[in-house]
Amino acid sequence: MVIAIAQLMVVLDATIVNIALPSAQRDLGMSDANRQWVITAYTLAFGGLLLLGGRIADLVGRKKTFMIGLVGFAVASGLGGAATGSGLLFGARALQGAFAALLAPSALSLLTTTFTIGKERSKAFGVYGAIAGGGAAIGLIAGGLLTEYLDWRWCLYVNIPIAVLALIGAAVFLHDKPERGRVHLDAPGVVLGCGGLVAIVFGCSEAEPRGWGDGLVLGLLVGGVVLLAVFAWWQTRARHPLLPLHIVRDRNRGGAFLTMALAVIALFGMFLFMTYYLQTVLGYSPVRTGVAFLPMVAAIVVGATQISARLLHRIPPRFLMVPGALLASTGLFTLTFLTAEPAYVSHVLPAMLLVGLGMGLTFMPVMATATSGVAPQDSGVTSATVNTAQQVGGSIGTALLNTIATSTSAAYIADHLADAARKSGGTGLTPAARDAIVKSGVVDGFTVAIGVGSAIMLLAALVAGLLVNGRSPKRGQAPAADSAASADATA
Repeated sequence: MVIAIAQLMVVLDATIVNIALPSAQRDLGMSDANRQWVITAYTLAFGGLLLLGGRIADLVGRKKTFMIGLVGFAVASGLGGAATGSGLLFGARALQGAFAALLAPSALSLLTTTFTIGKERSKAFGVYGAIAGGGAAIGLIAGGLLTEYLDWRWCLYVNIPIAVLALIGAAVFLHDKPERGRVHLDAPGVVLGCGGLVAIVFGCSEAEPRGWGDGLVLGLLVGGVVLLAVFAWWQTRARHPLLPLHIVRDRNRGGAFLTMALAVIALFGMFLFMTYYLQTVLGYSPVRTGVAFLPMVAAIVVGATQISARLLHRIPPRFLMVPGALLASTGLFTLTFLTAEPAYVSHVLPAMLLVGLGMGLTFMPVMATATSGVAPQDSGVTSATVNTAQQVGGSIGTALLNTIATSTSAAYIADHLADAARKSGGTGLTPAARDAIVKSGVVDGFTVAIGVGSAIMLLAALVAGLLVNGRSPKRGQAPAADSAASADATA
């Protein structure tokens, strides 16, 4: 429960500020061009420093890193909440991301090393999977409530009591197992790996306002890929690599990483578009928008804790991942039939239930498979790699699908306004007719982008079905380490 509380805080903080952003912008006098840094500063530091955070957890101890992460995250949240200018808020959000990069891998590696027996492990990862899939939606709910009934600053202050609670629980209940052998820090690997991730996440963030063809965006993306390629080469030469390549070369683990990244691309796109659809098209308030996501959160919890957790120690992981991704893809496809007319009960609700159930079935076995059979001294960096797949997938998905949506909407609106002007015979359009075309164009952009997300989710199902061929761990047994990990641990 302590680990779950801390992980929830990290995951929901990626979205809790979204709904509060307009209020924060007015209060601090941020420009439209700079407001994105409230989100980007967090994701940039979080996504870029995860590998370093995971290795630090292996180096100094998972419990110690977990507690340092909690304290740092709480302090950064307090600074952000008390910000009197945009610069301090941006800095505080970056600091939050940096401490989140310590906290998230520590939490998952503690879970991995604490729960090793089949049924216990399934239950623990069921809760963790529910948080991974539903945390972003919970952030939207909490953000709406806090912004509407208190103040946008409470979207940051709320982390302080949560962190204090988790810190007390960690001190009392968590026990870090001492490991044999020393873990060393690969300094060149840190520079190359973290630099490549920062460049890619930053490039994806800048792709939203600038476009994918912008010189800066292309330079960041190409530079990031080059740095990661050099990083991969260096890891084959380094005496103590930051990310031992056997971790990602393992078929099941690599398949789980890729499935996670693809699923999150589609999921984060849906969160973005449904938030805008409910507020700008249907006119929902922030609180009502948050409440509208509750059925999906409930479906994720049911899928992860009541279905996946009960079945994972009985059936192979892909028998959960593939149906889960197919259900989620079906739910997303349902949303491609949305119109500008109110359609929450007929379209949005069924889609959210399908996506939620599918994500609950998918994320839990993905997390368990990705961290199974890893040598204890590599558990931190393995957990960081899972979180990196999730973070980078979310950054790429938000930028890619948002670009598709905005370009599609712009083309639709331009074509239909021109067509309506011709039909009007030069008399002009009424404001109501213009607004109807604009609203329909916005929804058309959303549905096209969500359709792409549905196809990406289908690809996630295909990847899981083809790559993840591991068996279910027998009841009462810990998962066996793969041969490469065992060989490295012995060496």
